[in-house]
Amino acid sequence: MSEDLRTYVAEVGDSARSFKVHGFVRSVIRAVGFRYFKVEVIGGHHLNTPGPTIIAPVHRSNLDSPLVAGACDRRFRVLAKESLFANKPASWFIAALGAYPVERGTADREAMRVMRGFLDRGDALLVFPEGTRQSGDTIGEIFDGTAFLASKGKAKVIPVGIAGTEDSMPQGVKFPRRSPVVIVVGEPLDPPGADGKRVPRSALAVYTDQIRDALQAVLDDANARSRART
Repeated sequence: MSEDLRTYVAEVGDSARSFKVHGFVRSVIRAVGFRYFKVEVIGGHHLNTPGPTIIAPVHRSNLDSPLVAGACDRRFRVLAKESLFANKPASWFIAALGAYPVERGTADREAMRVMRGFLDRGDALLVFPEGTRQSGDTIGEIFDGTAFLASKGKAKVIPVGIAGTEDSMPQGVKFPRRSPVVIVVGEPLDPPGADGKRVPRSALAVYTDQIRDALQAVLDDANARSRART
């Protein structure tokens, strides 16, 4: 990936115009998307926790990211595959929404460094602890990258459970079906190593388990509320 692309995306993301575009898109999601999917948000105020935060949703559908964005007043940063930035108008638009390019399938240390930089200046990140899209009502093994970022960036982790998006738009479906969606946002988890000391790998593993347990709790809550609505 070229340094010119990284610089361009960073400049666009920090521009005043980008925040106006983000606000407009968020309003459209709320006015159209929330109405179409009859979205119910529980605990949404946690998404607006100030300071460095990692918004950590379950991942069952491509609808997850935009619907969480609609529920959040803050603009969050998110990694996106580099190929999405090939077209300049599209590149400008998704950069304005907070996306940053990453080389898919590689350990892009530069991208991780940039994400830590966003946290250092108090931004919010969107990170899917499960990695790629999963299926079903159970949180399986999750990556320790979320715990690592939380530790290095002294960021709180906000677990988000989402029910209904997999029914609306499972993998392989191009246009979402109309199905009610429930989003449950849990209490923020304090980062490991808040005392400033180096966090050992064993402590990161424990924190990763805490994230998984918190994700399972909010997912169970979202599913229960979703079933109660039907």
